[in-house]
Amino acid sequence: MQLVGPRSVCDLSQPAVMGILNVTPDSFSDGGSYASADAAVARALSMVDEGAAIIDIGGESTRPGASPVTAHDECERVLPVIRALRAASDVFISIDTLKPDVMRAACAAGADMINDVNALQAPGALDVAVEAGAAVCLMHMQGEPRTMQAAPQYDDVVADIKSFLAQRVSVCEQAGIARERICVDPGFGFGKSLEHNLELMRELGQFADADLPLLVGVSRKTMFARLFGRDDLRSRVNGSVAAAFWAVGRGARIIRCHDIRDTCQVLHLARSLEAHSAP
Repeated sequence: MQLVGPRSVCDLSQPAVMGILNVTPDSFSDGGSYASADAAVARALSMVDEGAAIIDIGGESTRPGASPVTAHDECERVLPVIRALRAASDVFISIDTLKPDVMRAACAAGADMINDVNALQAPGALDVAVEAGAAVCLMHMQGEPRTMQAAPQYDDVVADIKSFLAQRVSVCEQAGIARERICVDPGFGFGKSLEHNLELMRELGQFADADLPLLVGVSRKTMFARLFGRDDLRSRVNGSVAAAFWAVGRGARIIRCHDIRDTCQVLHLARSLEAHSAP
């Protein structure tokens, strides 16, 4: 299995790690830590050294309650980082945005993939992805970031999200985006209660497809603070790496995370156990 971008290919024959690089002042976990391009690129290269196969660069926080930023401001944050990272490394670069103008500029600057929490539903977003030849990640989100956690409701959270993702994949294929350029993300924490998140995790295997990579992003999320009844970094990291282990055992091919080394070690353990259990 692989994910094909306009410049390079991401090998997914084994589960891969996507490193989160937020160049924002207000992201929930690391906002403000990499505000300068130099600091952001240094962190990206460090994540590559630790084992990340993909670097996901975001210039607008999508945490619950987050305020939107303009496309201009978002570009000012992400484009210098993408250009500098592309010059320094051939790592697979993803742009985390829901704005078509940012998608277009980021792909021109060197991004291989569009990671869109809105699943390319904004007017013009699908056209940008087609024109750029970019790989895409289609994520499910109920509502929008500022209000998505107010009162999320589903008839059947697994069936509803499977149906939505299948519909978006079909739309992309009809527009000319090959399956080898598409991955899907059920969107943990994006318009989901703790119970919804746990049900999605239990039934994660239903989202795995032989030729459509499944991306899972639960890194340091509030669901772990609620589950454990305590909100500290160690608890969130422990929950994140345990969830990564569970996810790859049920077919996830990309784990989006902050803690690269910890997650890579867990994936190494999963591969080693799988290898020794094979007939």
